[in-house]
Amino acid sequence: MAKAFEEQRRSPDLEALPFEDRIGLLVDREAAERDTRRLTTRLKIAALRQTVCVEDVDLRTPRGIDRAVFAKLVEGRWIDRHENLLVTGATGLGKSWLACALGHKACRDNRSVLYHRVPRLFEALALARGDGRYARLLKSLGRAQLLILDDWGLSVLTAAERRDLLEILEDRHGRASTIVTSQLPVDTWHGAIGDPTVADAILDRLVHNAHRLQLTGESMRKRSAKTITLDGQPEH
Repeated sequence: MAKAFEEQRRSPDLEALPFEDRIGLLVDREAAERDTRRLTTRLKIAALRQTVCVEDVDLRTPRGIDRAVFAKLVEGRWIDRHENLLVTGATGLGKSWLACALGHKACRDNRSVLYHRVPRLFEALALARGDGRYARLLKSLGRAQLLILDDWGLSVLTAAERRDLLEILEDRHGRASTIVTSQLPVDTWHGAIGDPTVADAILDRLVHNAHRLQLTGESMRKRSAKTITLDGQPEH
């Protein structure tokens, strides 16, 4: 507000405004600055893999994304209802991109978000178990209103990884929302977990209240590559 006041003092045009209008401009400036700082902090904590907005998502390229379904996901009410989202499809179709775009929108909507690639998350949990930070890390994962677990199912889980994933999802079940991206179809996840009993428990907490986006079509990377000529210049 102090900065805005100094700007008003240097602007002759604003001096002609009524007192109430000038106060309103100061308050609006302060509110906007606070919102910007909060968003910057939320995005820093979220550590999204890609900086992308939902407005940047290409819905014209055929990938099996229903516009109406995506619009409801952007609204974010499913997060308020503590529902999950499963994004599956072959590599290069933009699963991480979509997840990060929805994560960015959640941050803009004043929700807490955390992004983790699943392989590195398991590594971090293993280290935390050894140095006494395990409970604190689990608590932070459980507290986020939206947790993004990217690149799930790249390999069959070990016993420790199965326990870790079950603990995370148990803490979040019915309390927060989780986005999972995977190259594997959902009906093969049971085998990717490894242990049938633990798999039933994990999928019960993850799949049954989840929205699904099954991406199809040609890899976006290959599609982009086709628009580049041999001399490295885009085709027109």
